[in-house]
Amino acid sequence: MKTLTAVLLGAGSRGRYIYGPYAEKHPEELKIVAVAEPQEERRRQIAAIHGIAPENVHSSWERVFEQGRIADVMIISTLDHMHFVPAMKALELGYHILLEKPMSPVPEECVRIEQEAIARKRVLTVSHVLRYSPFWSGIKRCIESGEIGGIATIQHAEFVGYRHMTHSYVRGNWRNSAETSPMILAKSCHDLDIISWLMDRPCASVSSFGSLLHFRKEHAPAGSTDRCTDGCQAERDCPFSALKLYNQPPEHPWARYITHDLSPEGIMAALKEGPFGRCVYRCDNNVVDHQVVNMEFAGGANATFTLSGFTEREVRSVRVMGTKGEIYGDMEEGTYTLRRFATGETIEFHCGVSGDGHGGGDERMVADFLHQVREHGNGAGSGLTSATASLQSHLIAFAAEESRLQEGKSVKLTELARRVATVHP
Repeated sequence: MKTLTAVLLGAGSRGRYIYGPYAEKHPEELKIVAVAEPQEERRRQIAAIHGIAPENVHSSWERVFEQGRIADVMIISTLDHMHFVPAMKALELGYHILLEKPMSPVPEECVRIEQEAIARKRVLTVSHVLRYSPFWSGIKRCIESGEIGGIATIQHAEFVGYRHMTHSYVRGNWRNSAETSPMILAKSCHDLDIISWLMDRPCASVSSFGSLLHFRKEHAPAGSTDRCTDGCQAERDCPFSALKLYNQPPEHPWARYITHDLSPEGIMAALKEGPFGRCVYRCDNNVVDHQVVNMEFAGGANATFTLSGFTEREVRSVRVMGTKGEIYGDMEEGTYTLRRFATGETIEFHCGVSGDGHGGGDERMVADFLHQVREHGNGAGSGLTSATASLQSHLIAFAAEESRLQEGKSVKLTELARRVATVHP
């Protein structure tokens, strides 16, 4: 087996905890030979772990391209608005690409990335990792085997959890759609992709409702301050207190994303100086904290999706209702149930959920991408989550946000596709 070499753009959460560890665990498959990361500590850490030569360690992604093509693949895990330009440059140089979702926060750019990958005959995998998990791939096999007949309705929900909501979408990197993406795209294009994949037919129209209901200045409690560290009188009773969220020894599941110094002093300094110590009611956030999306598909089937940041657990649940049976399950529990109408049978399936935060999907996705590069490295249309396979779910997300901003007006997906379509020169 040939060891593939990779350039890593972005050593944040995904770069540090998914792609880097995969290369460590499977050195015979993948070797990271260059990194671009603006934060010095992250950059140094990745370089040290993977033994990257100093001339291949960069503070900006632009510097990487000054060297020409220096590896087999490029892993792009920068922030959303920094996907399009490096992806297009990488394709031009001949890289195969593993691209973080979403492809871009701009619909026209998503289409152009797909067209360029096809024209250049490069493998481009979008990180819709849920498709690779045993839970979702098992449900897909049940549907394809005809167990529930034709699909009538899919009811799917993502409960983000209030911790994740406040960390990422109120205080964190994805809080403001002008800087990154609308939440329905940044967080839930995973879920729209799963619905599209299970349905396996064109989406005809989309409508959506949602808003920033709670995390607003007018809801700040009496006695609250700009930061949780500023002597806030409401902090003790506030469920969204940064002091509570980031001081959770010994694992510090959330603090590891805001500082490398996990001592009490290091965490406190990050909260006093950085964005994660801010009051959740006094941030510059504008993305929704709850949203519903309705979809109609060719042939009359429909689907509903519910997104909410107001839950204790981070949970994805699904119910697929067919003409001969139904499937329902809880991804975090790793179980789904098949009911056959004709016989009255109930069959439970238990999937392994260990390995990563996406039900085991992350490692399987990276492995499949590397396999695609080795075995099918001359085309972009194939692959479980190729740019072509992922494009519909991106368009559904754009349509949902357009509908939400127009008070739920139905958006025809063919009309949206026509508006954003481009022709590769």
